[in-house]
Amino acid sequence: MFEFAFMQRALGAALLIGLVGGVLGFFVVLRRLAFLGVGISHAALGGVAIGVLLGVSPLVCGGAAGLAVALLVARSSQSGLIAEDTAIGVFFSGTLALGIALASARPGAQQDLFGYLFGNVLAIAPAELALLALLALGVLAALAFCFEPLLFASFDPEIADAYGVPVAGLHALLLALIAATAVIGMRVVGVLLVEAMLVIPAATAALWSLHYRSQLGLAAALGVASTAGGLVLGYHFDVAPGAGAVLLACAAFALSFAVRGRRRA
Repeated sequence: MFEFAFMQRALGAALLIGLVGGVLGFFVVLRRLAFLGVGISHAALGGVAIGVLLGVSPLVCGGAAGLAVALLVARSSQSGLIAEDTAIGVFFSGTLALGIALASARPGAQQDLFGYLFGNVLAIAPAELALLALLALGVLAALAFCFEPLLFASFDPEIADAYGVPVAGLHALLLALIAATAVIGMRVVGVLLVEAMLVIPAATAALWSLHYRSQLGLAAALGVASTAGGLVLGYHFDVAPGAGAVLLACAAFALSFAVRGRRRA
């Protein structure tokens, strides 16, 4: 199946979102930001719609919209006027409605958005793969550079703040990285399912280990295995690769939950 160039590009993109989603998902699960991942990924739809209508790269526009919403959520929650989950609900709904409105304003635009809503990993162009690789490298580099203070702030933000760790800045950075990861996942699993790759592999890894290093490694491995397995399922059984990846991740979580629950019993 990998004799074809488009399948090679699809595999590259699948491995990227599996790796980045697993590593970043460690912090998403640790900080209980699963709903935030949903909001940011859906918010990118408005930017995608703008890109489709203007003939500009939908990935770039979607990433810009997701980043803008992430920073607005961080700013609004830090102001103390509204809670973070309320800010997520407001901005998520607004940008999603914007995407729907823009898509309905031009005949045929809805069809162009389907590949971003549900993923179309087999249609990734070489330029898109290069952009996704740059984004993935940037996300991993940022996590590596800020790993220790981010880990400290994730476990105990109050003590980290007392030690001079820029907790608010690190939180905004994490939101920006979630937005970048949402862009990577758009073409692989789609806007509707990209949050799953930020949560399920990391949640499965947390069932097996309490140590952060082993959790990180296992989450990354599960993410890569799920996305690559979803691509194989799509090729042999004619199902959507993104949906197959999420189903495999869910199956791994369900099996892990059952085994760990039986052992504790």
